[in-house]
Amino acid sequence: MMNNYTKQFINGEWINGSSDKKIKNTNPFNGDLINEFNSADEGDLDRAYLAAEQAQKEWAATLPQEKQTVLDKVAHALTERKEEIIDMLVHESGSTKVKAEVEWAATLRIVKEASTFPYRMEGKILPSTIPGKENRIYRTAKGVIGIIGPWNFPLHLAMRSVAPALAAGNTVVIKPASEAPVTSGFLIGELFEKAGAPKGTVNVVAGRGSEIGDAFIEHRVPKLISFTGSTEVGRHIGELAGKHLKDTALELGGNNVMVVLADADLEKAAESAAFGKFLHQGQICMALNRIIVEETVHEEFVALFKEKVSMLQAGDPTDIKTAVGPLINHDQIKRIQKDLEESFEAGAEKIHGGEIDGNVMHPIILTNVTNDMPIAKNEIFGPVAPILKAKDEAEAIQLANGSPYGLSGSVFTKDLHRGVAVAKQIETGMIHVNDQSVNDEPHVAFGGEKDSGLGRFGGEWALDKFTTVKWIGVQEKDRSYPFFD
Repeated sequence: MMNNYTKQFINGEWINGSSDKKIKNTNPFNGDLINEFNSADEGDLDRAYLAAEQAQKEWAATLPQEKQTVLDKVAHALTERKEEIIDMLVHESGSTKVKAEVEWAATLRIVKEASTFPYRMEGKILPSTIPGKENRIYRTAKGVIGIIGPWNFPLHLAMRSVAPALAAGNTVVIKPASEAPVTSGFLIGELFEKAGAPKGTVNVVAGRGSEIGDAFIEHRVPKLISFTGSTEVGRHIGELAGKHLKDTALELGGNNVMVVLADADLEKAAESAAFGKFLHQGQICMALNRIIVEETVHEEFVALFKEKVSMLQAGDPTDIKTAVGPLINHDQIKRIQKDLEESFEAGAEKIHGGEIDGNVMHPIILTNVTNDMPIAKNEIFGPVAPILKAKDEAEAIQLANGSPYGLSGSVFTKDLHRGVAVAKQIETGMIHVNDQSVNDEPHVAFGGEKDSGLGRFGGEWALDKFTTVKWIGVQEKDRSYPFFD
């Protein structure tokens, strides 16, 4: 199935990568080789960007119903190929069946939302302070968008930029993640090719970061670079883009917090926390990184949470009962183990789990955790749940804000007004009252604060990000100027 995706997609043609270096794509659960292909080099990247540049003006001028038809066909193909795509996500990214279905549905929703964009390219007519003048604001496509795909939610998080960018009249070049090149790139190229997107509108160049990473950002053609991934890489992208005055859309790391207040429904909070922490093994930017519980209910919550987590089966992601599958590679396990060992030395206590079987790490629960421990300070991106104790609401908010990150979060309380009041005090781009932190709706503003990124995805916010506006002043009557009266 996926072993057919071994070529780059440039200007409507599937061609071999020009680099003599190979990319090996393996199944993270069992290590099986999925496919192997020649990496793209800077020459391939240049051809892709030039093809996108050449195609962009004609695509931008395409009638809105024609753009919409392409997106509708992609949505139809996603629906028809649902089981195949879910299987791809399971094998390539280690997704469980549940997570893969969640990702497939999110991808379909973002394509359907984007299909409305061609009819939402609105301008404005504004009054003028000059007699006889009219101010017109025109909204147009930005140009060519460079999109760097991630490996954790590869299809959805790449499509989250591809579909809105194309719908707004841009063309795109995708650099998929080397750990998931099919679902974060090649599959998307194929979907748009079969949907009738003109040559050059969608291009996919899979190459090593060491070979084409900086060039992907610094190339003269792209007007905006969209990236979802770590804060460290995002900061580097931002520096390179800023040097060339390019715009960016960056969704970066998270140290997402759930605050459980003393009046919360603890049963619901524990169940919500188990889902928001361990979905996709915690390899989600929005996953819960810290659970902060008021001390009067701490012991009761811990017991309930441990009970919920004990119900989660870890292992083979092809098994429908599996809730926790493999991490993307063994380096992630080594990284997490280092943070765990240092946190144990600092006083953290493991009260559940932690067995390792290949790339599968069974869910771990820690108590006696403080904000300065590595397992609370760093983004875990794995199946570890640190629980912190707060003496009251004020300290819980202080602990929640004691991080440079601010992507998503959660507050549990039976008093909804109190929940909103607390949520407003937590420094984060997104937060949910009586729900966990992993939420993404295609029509709602999605993005972070502080070290968690720049810009917003979703709905009108995505449309703003992938377009620009031009002021055209129309002087309808002769204007008199000083010095010439």
